[in-house]
Amino acid sequence: MSARVLPERPLPGHAVCLDLRAAGADDPEAVVRAALDVPQPGGERRFLVLDEADRLVSHQLLYERLSSYGPARIVCVAVAVRGERAVRRTLTLRPPAAGVLWVFDTAEDGVPAEAVLRPLVDVLSTPEVFDAALRALGEVVHGVAVPAVRVLEHDLTEEARARAWRQAVEGLIGPEVPAGTASADQVPPALGLLLDEGLPRSLAGHPWLPARGRVGLRLVGCDEAVQDAVDGHRRVRGAAGLLAGAGRAVDLPGDIERVAGELERFRTAVADAFAAAGGSRLTAEHRGVLRDRGIELPEMPREITRTGIVPALRDHTHELIGRGLPLRSVAARLSALSARTAPVGSAARLARLDAICGPERLRRLGARHPFTAGGPRPVAFAVTGLLALLAGVWPVLGWVLGPAVGVLAAGLAHLMLRRRPNRSPDGRIDGGGTTGAAPRLAGGVLGGLLGAGLGQFLGLPAWAGALALAASLAAVLLLALRDWSRAVDAWWALADPEDARRILREVQALVVTTAVHDWLFAEVRHHCSAGAGAVARLLRGLADTADAYGRGPSRASGPGEDRGAWAGPEGPGRGHRSERDATPEADARMPSWSWDDWGDGEADDVWSDMDEEPRAPGGFPYDPGRSGASAAHDPHGPSGPGGPGEPPYRSDPFVSRVPPEPYSAGSFGAASRGGTGPADEPAPAPAWLERRYGDGGPLLVDTLVGDLVAGTLLILERCWAGVERDPAAVVPAVHEERVTDLLDETRVRLERDVAASPPPRYDGLRDPDALSGLAALTDRTDRPDAARLTGVAPDAVARLILAEDDPGRTVALCGPEHLRLLSHDPLAARQVRFVPEAMRRGAAGDDIWRGTAEDVVWTGAGRHAGILRLVPLRADVVHTVRSEEAGEP
Repeated sequence: MSARVLPERPLPGHAVCLDLRAAGADDPEAVVRAALDVPQPGGERRFLVLDEADRLVSHQLLYERLSSYGPARIVCVAVAVRGERAVRRTLTLRPPAAGVLWVFDTAEDGVPAEAVLRPLVDVLSTPEVFDAALRALGEVVHGVAVPAVRVLEHDLTEEARARAWRQAVEGLIGPEVPAGTASADQVPPALGLLLDEGLPRSLAGHPWLPARGRVGLRLVGCDEAVQDAVDGHRRVRGAAGLLAGAGRAVDLPGDIERVAGELERFRTAVADAFAAAGGSRLTAEHRGVLRDRGIELPEMPREITRTGIVPALRDHTHELIGRGLPLRSVAARLSALSARTAPVGSAARLARLDAICGPERLRRLGARHPFTAGGPRPVAFAVTGLLALLAGVWPVLGWVLGPAVGVLAAGLAHLMLRRRPNRSPDGRIDGGGTTGAAPRLAGGVLGGLLGAGLGQFLGLPAWAGALALAASLAAVLLLALRDWSRAVDAWWALADPEDARRILREVQALVVTTAVHDWLFAEVRHHCSAGAGAVARLLRGLADTADAYGRGPSRASGPGEDRGAWAGPEGPGRGHRSERDATPEADARMPSWSWDDWGDGEADDVWSDMDEEPRAPGGFPYDPGRSGASAAHDPHGPSGPGGPGEPPYRSDPFVSRVPPEPYSAGSFGAASRGGTGPADEPAPAPAWLERRYGDGGPLLVDTLVGDLVAGTLLILERCWAGVERDPAAVVPAVHEERVTDLLDETRVRLERDVAASPPPRYDGLRDPDALSGLAALTDRTDRPDAARLTGVAPDAVARLILAEDDPGRTVALCGPEHLRLLSHDPLAARQVRFVPEAMRRGAAGDDIWRGTAEDVVWTGAGRHAGILRLVPLRADVVHTVRSEEAGEP
């Protein structure tokens, strides 16, 4: 019976509910022991007890035991049968610490007792209503009264609830997305250093390749060879190189050959260092190997440390989640970051080294190129002929001077060939060449003869012939020098020995990049890659768990439990508690938790939950608890670390450690709103309960997603210490259990009050300031008003609460034959008006609540609002038993 009357889920701060009636499935002694194990924060000990009216005296020891751990406040709902005409109670149930509500389970024909008691327990277990009712009972005669109630229930339709839940889960996890790429401008600066392959400022002046080392010597030798070649080129390319023989002592081909050889030896030394220290972790042995090969590594730069990686990862993850990205998108970005920062070792840089200074490039540097001067041959023939013609216009002498200019041009061309820069002085290296001497000679002779004939015909004066000769000679000489310089420069550009310097700079940059990112940052990169990968796998696992939670049957339970399958397209059916798990011994094995113990355990991988009762058909999908989860994860066994008498427990804001009996106040789910009548039809509601259903408000889905995101951040906050210690040791299954518990808790609140109440508070975080920057996400105390969540306006509640006091508006929970047992003094009755705080929040409720009576009790949670009127009994109906000769209760 209690399975359909008491709340199915515990709610911290609410009264602990327990059922001592004979029809209950459990032994009353075990129920009381379990109730005492339920932690109640703040030292407030509230117990809401369902009992049979004729067994209050025989259960005296049980009520006394509820106060054995300290002062307790007790409200007893004494369920009487139709024929009872008096109440017998003990001194334990007297005000101010206790009171009795006398109700009849057959007050309405056709309405099962569970349908009456279930919403009544839901209302009374709310701490604000509980305290107000207990105070009111202390003001009535004998502290015993018959409740008369009128309650309005604001809720969602099952379709709207299922739709909102499905959309909230989809908003949390998001679709599958590819990993993509990670860039330095998308991550914190500490991680950006690992992505852009830049050099930290503190290492800017470090001598990576000291001149005394093996690699440094090769570098200096190659640079000197390049400089010798450059100096030789400068001496050869001018007039001195052609006319004065300054290039005779210059061996440009030999210098270029030496450059290629030194560059190859430098590349070999670097490749040897890369291969020798190719591991992904830098050790002292690796440092020694590199030092022997001429590479000096500094200490770790101050810009980045291993200890700063996980905080940077945490900030990056928080920033991604804070931007509204779903879990799978965040996981994809972290996977890309993990791939980019994974250390591959310096041996992997050999391919890049080959691309910079490979055999093909070395072969091209040492290749022999021909020397070509004089330009196109027809042009050389024409130009030389024109200059010879100009020199031959001197009368008479022109027959000699004209062809002589052509011979001069041909001689200079031959001199270029003799002193070509691609030929060693000893002739060992010769790239060959051509300078066009023959076309110049032929053009000069022919032009000179034509000029002499022209001069003889014109009869120019001698001074004109002399000027023409001087101009011709100067032009021949200048053109020869120009052709020489151009030809030398063209050959130099083909040989391109200065490319060796560019290669040296690129190889040096590669060495520095390798030293920083593959050797110095190896440990940091490994830690970052492993951490990002672990968090990405964790987020993907959380998303998959949430996806499976929203699409399929509930998570697996211990052996013997019967889980309900999906009831329909909107969600899973509620699981069923097996007979084996419904025993008091099984309940006693269930661990309990405390909000004050959050984060105190040394191991955070012990997670358990409570079993749930069957739900009424057509109810909202609800994930049942796991009776076997605690035993499966608890390393100490069912008796706990303290021995058989001490129940083990771990604390977590999303895990319910409370035994199945008793339950503290929480969600009744759909089963609390319906019944199990014939043909599985919902039982009718009592006359005093009016239900109003909405299709969901505009902020419902966003509120649920915000709660899930905030809870996910808390789950992640629990894993960062493990990621810091050893990312490979992070067990996704443990956190997947936590996200399932988070989904449980969120759906409980969705069923209980349409998520109008905030998630439970969490204390004891290792780093309380870690989430301070995300207060907008993690602080869920600011909730929308109920109208924006349910889509139901609070006008009816306001009219009920603001109306004049009228006893006729409430319905007494007794039959007509019991009315004569009630007190007829209108001033003796006490009244409690209660409204959920969510119904007066927001602009939608500002006007309608004006004039609200000061005695209205604003509850922090719940979907019920209404009036609880406590009508006292006549003095002769209540009998107080001062001593009882009773045996075992």
